[in-house]
Amino acid sequence: MITVADIRTAAGRLQGQVLDTPCVESRTISQITGAQVFLKFENLQFTASFKERGACNKLAQLSEAERRHGVIAMSAGNHAQGVAYHAQRLGLRAVIVMPRFTPQVKVERTRSFNAEVVLHGDSLDESRTYALEMAGKQQLTFVHPYDDEAIVAGQGTAGLEMLQAVPDLDTLVIAVGGGGLIAGIAVAAKAIKPSIEIIGVQTLRFPNMYNAVKHASLPQGGSTIAEGIAVGTPGRITQAIIEQHVDDLLLVDEGDIEQAIVMLLEIEKTLVEGAGAAGLAALLKNPERFKGRKVGLVLGGGNIDPMLLAAIIERGMVRAGRLARIRVSSRDVPGSLARITAIVAEAGANIDEVHHQRAFTLLAAQNVEIELVIQTRGREHIRSVIEALRAGGFSAEEQ
Repeated sequence: MITVADIRTAAGRLQGQVLDTPCVESRTISQITGAQVFLKFENLQFTASFKERGACNKLAQLSEAERRHGVIAMSAGNHAQGVAYHAQRLGLRAVIVMPRFTPQVKVERTRSFNAEVVLHGDSLDESRTYALEMAGKQQLTFVHPYDDEAIVAGQGTAGLEMLQAVPDLDTLVIAVGGGGLIAGIAVAAKAIKPSIEIIGVQTLRFPNMYNAVKHASLPQGGSTIAEGIAVGTPGRITQAIIEQHVDDLLLVDEGDIEQAIVMLLEIEKTLVEGAGAAGLAALLKNPERFKGRKVGLVLGGGNIDPMLLAAIIERGMVRAGRLARIRVSSRDVPGSLARITAIVAEAGANIDEVHHQRAFTLLAAQNVEIELVIQTRGREHIRSVIEALRAGGFSAEEQ
């Protein structure tokens, strides 16, 4: 099992190779959650993820023979980019096996570092099996995304930096996929400050480590916006460290993560992918658990598909009441729509979409049902728009 000395050695090895990212308080998020929240901006790394730390630490220790043959990795994206980027820096051949569901933005970014990308399998487990086969056939060194002591030690350097920047942190909330990040950080943090509480966070759809550590049998699988922690099998090395050093594991759902992504984008003006926002999602879901504490969160990565981000933002606006769909019933006569839109405008809302429904409705044949999607200032504003429409003689309700 790795020690804090291994992590300190890794930190020296990574000096000048990866960014010592800021760890600063978010006063607004602190006010919202009731905890004093410090954010570690690992999405500012060159490949936009903490995964660079472990990858660089591993590659820097390869023998001459291993360097000549090159490396191979399996990853849904961030580990792939970390390995590919640092392999390119060191002049090594890099082959990356990625599941077929991997977002295109991550595939193209990995290829941009001159890595040979192979899309194979529908899960990380299938990709790993294929990568191990290729490693054996081509004498490539397999660089595991989390179940490797060099990888864990490299990720742990983020924990050293957090406690150097904010020594009085009393809680760290860290996303868990295979467990490399939380394992490294837990070893470092517990050695420096034994009283610190380490909390892991998994998505409800992929509770692999939760099941393993808590001896539970929650179902797992399906799509998730936190694909970076959608890992089917926990690491052997990481599970042992987590059982020894991590105090608890929490689960969050898709809506919790979406809310966290939108909050970080709106409040901190920073782009974080689903896996990177899992820590904040846990705070938002469990405010009483963390109230009054000094909490450190790692914004683990910022690689998110633009189309997915657009959908998350729109859904976030709906949850916040800033985008609403209302149904208005009216006589189907000239001028009705103009009156409706005028009332909405006078109430201070903006219309995004208008849809007339004449056939698929139970209204009388001479009536029309109009569906409006409107931009508002919040739920109170939605109610005032509906009241204004009703005062104007129309039947209106939120859908």
